[in-house]
Amino acid sequence: MQIIVCLKRVPDTETRIRVDSSGTRVDSTGVKWVVSPYDEYALELALRAKEGAGAGEVALVSFGDASAQEVLRKGLAMGADSAVLLTGEPTMDGLATAKTLAAELKDSPAPLVLFGVRAADDDQQQVGPMFAVLTGRACVTGVASFSVQGDVVTCEREVERGSEVIEVRLPAVLTVTKGEHEPRLASLKGIMAAKKKPLVEKPAVAHPARVQLKALAEPPPRPAGRVVGQGADAVPELVRLLREEAKAI
Repeated sequence: MQIIVCLKRVPDTETRIRVDSSGTRVDSTGVKWVVSPYDEYALELALRAKEGAGAGEVALVSFGDASAQEVLRKGLAMGADSAVLLTGEPTMDGLATAKTLAAELKDSPAPLVLFGVRAADDDQQQVGPMFAVLTGRACVTGVASFSVQGDVVTCEREVERGSEVIEVRLPAVLTVTKGEHEPRLASLKGIMAAKKKPLVEKPAVAHPARVQLKALAEPPPRPAGRVVGQGADAVPELVRLLREEAKAI
């Protein structure tokens, strides 16, 4: 069975983000770029499914500029078999991105397509479900683990006070969240092997964005703290400030 995993290149979550002079983009100077963390979980589950079956193929797809090759090479080093880079300029419009991916994958025979539940940069949680609708596939979101038996994929989702098990017939789309399985580190052997694995670069099918990013702004500076007193005598004043000024209670 072939499994396709869609990866996105995002700024490292520990990187200091600055807005550039245009006010609409992140200043990329000194920024470290990584695979979106939830996409890494999706890739790890795909690799485990392949290893559990003893056969199969894990293929990667990413939409972005030429620098996105970096995250695809990392995925290949982790154990994926091949990769495709759709070159173009992603936008904040999740539907436009989903249409671009659907145009590439709508005729793919792969029965299972995986996404991270959300991207670490825009956090929209849209592209996977939209892709499923556009390609006529069943969709399960927030999947922590799954197994495949024949043409049925059994998914486990974490819910409040327990877990939920959902069965869905292939072909399907799953959006993956953090589970028990941490993404593996690429070995030196894997890094060397990745250089020889196929990575195809092709122009993306462009779709006009109907969502426009007007401005980015850094959060306002945190105000200085206030000491209202010490011990039990300070409690009434603290409660008053939380109620009347902070509106927290």
